[in-house]
Amino acid sequence: MLLKLLPLLSTTVLYALFYLISTLKFDVQILPLSVPYDFLLQLAIAYVLYALSRRAWIFLVIHTLLMGLLYVGNAVKISFFGGPIMPDDVFALQSLLLILEGWRFFAAAIPLAAIASLLLFNFTMRHWSAYLASLVAISLGITIVYKPVSLLAPLDGYFGNSVWDQRSNYIGRGATVYTLLETARYFAAAEVLPDSDMAQEAADNLLAAAPKKTAVGKAFTPRNVHLVLLESFWDPNELKKAKYKPNPLSPEFRELWKNAGYSHALDPVFGGFTANSEFEVLCGFPVVRNSVKFERQLLNDVPCLPHLLADKGYRTIASHPNVPVFWNRVNAYRRMGFETYWSLKDFVKDDMNREFMSDRTLYRQVLEKISGSLEAKQPVLDYIVTYFGHWNYPLSESRPNKVSSPSNVEEVPAYANTIYYKTRELMEFIKEVGKRDPEGIIVVFGDHLPFLGENFAGYVESGVLTTNRSDFTPVMFKSYVSTPMIIIDGKRGPVKFGNLPLYQTPKLVLDLLNFDEPSIMDYTAGLPNMRIRPLPGLHFNLLNKGVVDLCKEPPYSETCQLSARWLENVAIVSNDLFMGRQFTRPKYIPEKQPELMSAPQTMPDSQ
Repeated sequence: MLLKLLPLLSTTVLYALFYLISTLKFDVQILPLSVPYDFLLQLAIAYVLYALSRRAWIFLVIHTLLMGLLYVGNAVKISFFGGPIMPDDVFALQSLLLILEGWRFFAAAIPLAAIASLLLFNFTMRHWSAYLASLVAISLGITIVYKPVSLLAPLDGYFGNSVWDQRSNYIGRGATVYTLLETARYFAAAEVLPDSDMAQEAADNLLAAAPKKTAVGKAFTPRNVHLVLLESFWDPNELKKAKYKPNPLSPEFRELWKNAGYSHALDPVFGGFTANSEFEVLCGFPVVRNSVKFERQLLNDVPCLPHLLADKGYRTIASHPNVPVFWNRVNAYRRMGFETYWSLKDFVKDDMNREFMSDRTLYRQVLEKISGSLEAKQPVLDYIVTYFGHWNYPLSESRPNKVSSPSNVEEVPAYANTIYYKTRELMEFIKEVGKRDPEGIIVVFGDHLPFLGENFAGYVESGVLTTNRSDFTPVMFKSYVSTPMIIIDGKRGPVKFGNLPLYQTPKLVLDLLNFDEPSIMDYTAGLPNMRIRPLPGLHFNLLNKGVVDLCKEPPYSETCQLSARWLENVAIVSNDLFMGRQFTRPKYIPEKQPELMSAPQTMPDSQ
């Protein structure tokens, strides 16, 4: 009899324990009104697990690990990134494990491996209850996959659902109910690949709505393009309460940025998912979902910026000192048109900050590698993804701390010291490129804001953000995704462009090259008098005089209605180009390549 009560006892004790950890340690508290529903669903799962278990003690281990993953794991992710674990995070798991080291790797890997191993080892079908439990599990699985709306309709009606505020969804349902509903929603919201008529109508709508082109009047000019993604690059001076001494930013960088009008990129992500910023800056389409675009939504060879320039005779090179398979970059870079991908194994590790290669040695080695092309006047797309600046902001002995701050958030001074060196090494690179390639186009930008403590602690301390994303003002949402961006147009110097959604960058680069042929970037040129930044579940528009029009959910303002329709058409064309049959792909006639041009290095055949 006592054994039959074991699932009830374990669920009660573990629920209370993990509820307290989530609340006291991570400030993530499930609403009391939702606890009974969440508890009962977890109890039902516990009895299913128990019925399929051979040994009671192994059941307890599995149940503890599973509930820890659901309740503590979600609390950790909310405190780091502002939102709970989503189904798409499963596909990012491999990349997460690749970047974790030491105890963090084992803390993430061991529970997952233990759950899988123990489930297999402890599985049994010796009793009628096991057959009943299997029937319940299979029926629920079939419902989630094939009839998800039958779960979503009544439960969303009861609990409510906010597309843009997943934290509120989580605390309003509890970890178990939330996971069930979001898994069902994942299958219900599977991407629809448009047919020819649907894709063409959306494409026509986008082209008709775009600002009218002005005549270029100049021939295409094949200048080198140096495109640099700066890991977690942001201006820490926004943190007024940090009271940094001295100013973390290099004086030369401050002067250059001032001449660029303090321009910013509006990124698609916060604190991570660098690959989504890469996708936007290379392919010119916004990322609108809380998933990594490189992983499962870039299935076709697409005429992104590298592809277009390769057709114009450019040597297209991507450089990133990380393992090559991270975020599926090998396949993604090839599909976007890169001929060469230099990853960690292609660089000498002569200047490291723990596992992160310094920007200085990365820049130097890349310039050495492309020097032959620069001297031979072969145009190059030189795309560099830096790694130094990644959390938790380690420095080497050759880079002692230079910046102090009275902040109680440890990441606040640590990040400022990282930026101290990052801006100075960047300026060394810009100067060197200017000497070797005075007419080259240089684009540098931050991929996302840095992580500065749990629940945005560093930002909250200075009033930049609030602890909960649901309390963000429209201006805070803009700050949440704004990173410094500088574009240098050769000898003409910095370009002043204000606040630019990152996906509109490749179009601007093509304009600087006088590229006047149809391209996929024409679809996302935008709407007149506004700039649109979509984020998962919402978007905002930048209007005249810096007004931020936040579009959360209907009823929309008039401008939000316009931008929402525009984004619907963008999503249709995006699905067609990157996953579908490419009905909307422009037709190109590549230029004949010079016979004496050296053969480009090729991408690896596999990961």
